Amino acid sequence: MSKGLGETRTQFFHLGSAAEPFVFANGEQLPGITVAYEMYGRLNARKTNAILLFHALSGSQHAAGYNPEVPGLFGRWTDDVKQGWWDLFIGPGKALDTNRYCVICANYLGGCYGSSGPASLNPETGKPYGADFPPVLSSDVVRSQAALLDHLGIKKLHAVIGSSVGGLLAINFATLYPERVKIVMPVATGLRTTVLTRLTLFEQVLAIENDPHFKGGDYYDGEAPEYGLALARMISHKTFVHLDAIERRARQTVSQPNGQLAWYQVGHNVESYMLHQGKKFVKRFDANAYLRIINMWLRYDPLRDAGVDSYDELFARSRQAGHHYLVFSIDSDFCFYPEEQAEMVSALERADVSSMHITVHSDKGHDSFLLEPQLYTPHLVYTLEGRWQKSSLDEPVNDVE
Repeated sequence: MSKGLGETRTQFFHLGSAAEPFVFANGEQLPGITVAYEMYGRLNARKTNAILLFHALSGSQHAAGYNPEVPGLFGRWTDDVKQGWWDLFIGPGKALDTNRYCVICANYLGGCYGSSGPASLNPETGKPYGADFPPVLSSDVVRSQAALLDHLGIKKLHAVIGSSVGGLLAINFATLYPERVKIVMPVATGLRTTVLTRLTLFEQVLAIENDPHFKGGDYYDGEAPEYGLALARMISHKTFVHLDAIERRARQTVSQPNGQLAWYQVGHNVESYMLHQGKKFVKRFDANAYLRIINMWLRYDPLRDAGVDSYDELFARSRQAGHHYLVFSIDSDFCFYPEEQAEMVSALERADVSSMHITVHSDKGHDSFLLEPQLYTPHLVYTLEGRWQKSSLDEPVNDVE
């Protein structure tokens, strides 16, 4: 359990109604949606100390502390997710210091940890939406979270932070709502979906779609497509963890029971390690939700969402709003390669946007941003405190009531 924050809880925000449905980017609509979120720290009197945090692909709203239970998840809230996924970074005296800031993290629309998604019950049928849940684009997620900020009375964020897929959403938020944020912190992310990423994601789509239990997404009254989801997770996992780290971890992995496939006998600890990761994942995640988030990643296009033709035009919005970007690269990242952050920084520089680019040297690969706070904290604190400016912050952020 976190010594800093202790036990935390998920809250729920409801948006829309039958009279005013939530309309998705593709034109489909639902008679209201739910957004699951958590808050750490307190808003100050003027509500100027809020930080919005976007989670990664299989993350949740539970970023810090210990949350023993989230209702209505049908067993998906396993021990693996009860400790906050960024607990090393959030809390009193940590990088996101809850004595100064109020950190907000929400589960994505289309997810499976309390926000409306394919596993949610359709009020018209009393059964899970399944295949009928609309495709979700990043602009749908960003818009739902902007509505959450409205609900909380937050007009302008001190910062928006996102890692991995969450970084795509952080950029989306900053360029769709430039007047609503000061500081933008994309961590190990990019500007677009590269060809290599597209191929890796498409392999995961095929893994799930070809599971005989998938049934086009309507599987909730029978067996779940666990084989397909496990395979999808194994495909993604090798991009999240550096191969050397996989080899090190695999030495500690006990050979998996039932390691005999139809013909092949699992015969190496790396194979056992990957099987373990896949089997563990299917207990805590929903295949339909996984597909919705992967689809969002594949369709990511901040230029389309902002109605502009170039990144120069996109980031002109950030220049006009006075944004400052802190961009993190990880030199051993196989998921979002450092070249992708370099492309982002070049676009920011062309648009004359204030920015700082930090390359983290790690042997842990993409997952470094989850595991090594000592490599990120000094830069996060420096930026959040406004020390990149010649003058002090325009507004104090530590007048917490």
